[in-house]
Amino acid sequence: MLSSVQSLRMATTTGARWATCAIEACKAGAESDSRFDGVVLVSDSMNNTSSHAEHLLQQSKVDAAFEDEGGVVATSHPTGRTVYAPIGALNKDFSDVRSYGDAAEKGVKRALSAGIKRPLLSLLPVSNNPLYKHGNLVSVLGALQALYVPLEVREAIPEKANKAEMLGLDCPAVESVRKLALALENGRIAGRDIGGSDPERMTAPRVEQYVRDLFQGSSVSVEVISDIKTIEKEYPLFAAVNRCANDVDRHAGRVIYLRYKGSGPIEKTIYLVGKGVTYDTGGCDIKAGGIMAGMHRDKCGSAAVAAFMKVVDELKPVNVEVVGAMAMVRNSVGSNAYVSDEIITSRAGVRVRVGNTDAEGRMAMADVLCKLKEEAVKAINPQLMTIATLTGHAYLVVGEPYSIIMDNGPAARQQVSQKVQEAGSLLGDMFEISTIRREDYAFVKGKSEYEDILQCNNLPSSRTPRGHQSPAAFLIMVSGLNKHGIDGAVPLPYSHLDIAGSSGPFPGIPSSAPVLALARYYLPQFF
Repeated sequence: MLSSVQSLRMATTTGARWATCAIEACKAGAESDSRFDGVVLVSDSMNNTSSHAEHLLQQSKVDAAFEDEGGVVATSHPTGRTVYAPIGALNKDFSDVRSYGDAAEKGVKRALSAGIKRPLLSLLPVSNNPLYKHGNLVSVLGALQALYVPLEVREAIPEKANKAEMLGLDCPAVESVRKLALALENGRIAGRDIGGSDPERMTAPRVEQYVRDLFQGSSVSVEVISDIKTIEKEYPLFAAVNRCANDVDRHAGRVIYLRYKGSGPIEKTIYLVGKGVTYDTGGCDIKAGGIMAGMHRDKCGSAAVAAFMKVVDELKPVNVEVVGAMAMVRNSVGSNAYVSDEIITSRAGVRVRVGNTDAEGRMAMADVLCKLKEEAVKAINPQLMTIATLTGHAYLVVGEPYSIIMDNGPAARQQVSQKVQEAGSLLGDMFEISTIRREDYAFVKGKSEYEDILQCNNLPSSRTPRGHQSPAAFLIMVSGLNKHGIDGAVPLPYSHLDIAGSSGPFPGIPSSAPVLALARYYLPQFF
């Protein structure tokens, strides 16, 4: 037995309780192992299920929907029961690898509802189609998605901290699949915890504590900017959003830097900035009409940054330096809130007129992006990204569960968007590509001699033409990245990721998108 219980074993750290079932890599034939009380069989056809085929075919005669929908079948194996989780057709124009993850997630949920506490996930060799070469990995990630327990539940009701006692894994290349799945899932747990927890559980100071606990004694260092004078001086746009929240100690903003430096000579430097709005009231441009609910999820960009840094810590790539920045702030409303018409000079010296206080995410990230731009100019082979649940327009354009990516000139020349989209497609972390055009730069240009840049118009992004592209232009102009385009002395590749459509359903569990796509794109040596 190649059993190994590590990484996802039960563990508790102060302030951040990590709890999920152990995952064990097993040799073929593990269905007879007495530790398991059920099998979850993920397959594209009942005819490809070896010893289970007879039972499954018999059940399909009783239940006409069984072949397409799957279900629980009594078997003669020691486990006594098998959950058949059909992948479905993989030869359609619209087929993609998500079918593997969907089947495994549905199968594990069905096993849990049947009372199975120690399921064995049994996976067959993946298709020869290169689009599905990570099918088994995606299946395991789907199963682990089904087993996630929200942080507040784990903390408040310890007896519910685990949905299952352990998860067995039987598939080709089982140990390598297990190891990689654990690394990715550890990252996704951090992303779900931060992104999904309520506005008080994950205030900016408590996010700081969570990441300090998460990376304590690890290869990732944590640096936190909390001094209000420093924030006002070095991050003036962030400070404007933070002004009202800072009056309440538990809501005071934080700029958090997570830094990793791999062994060996550095060949690549990665900079990620995440929007971490712990709650978005809309500010003085208040979100009215019942649309404020769910705005605790406006921190999923920063959550994704923490998730990616956790994956980096788990895998420890060499020859690479990674800097993740989390712009953690609450967009509160009150007597000290920032208002439309204010003119604020950014870290890069750009005069910004506030057009709508509900466009706080780009304000929170712009100065942090500028700070990392200053580092990137001196770095080896740098690449910058911003990640944010930024616009309703992005959600309207592509819907769930798609992220949007758009490049500046240097990134476009490196085909970053196309490569990230391809990486995401291999793991079911899906992207659509958009483009920043001259109209987007014109849109954010100041409308009078008072200001250089207009932060936002006064319509919702979903009612604004090109409503997800102009914020990217804003970030480029206000951070000073426009001086590092294809005509700059030091061109800097930069991509903006709008994850409003991919961050996960509400109500529901956050997805931790786009950590899988970024891991496959930036760390291909581990796949």
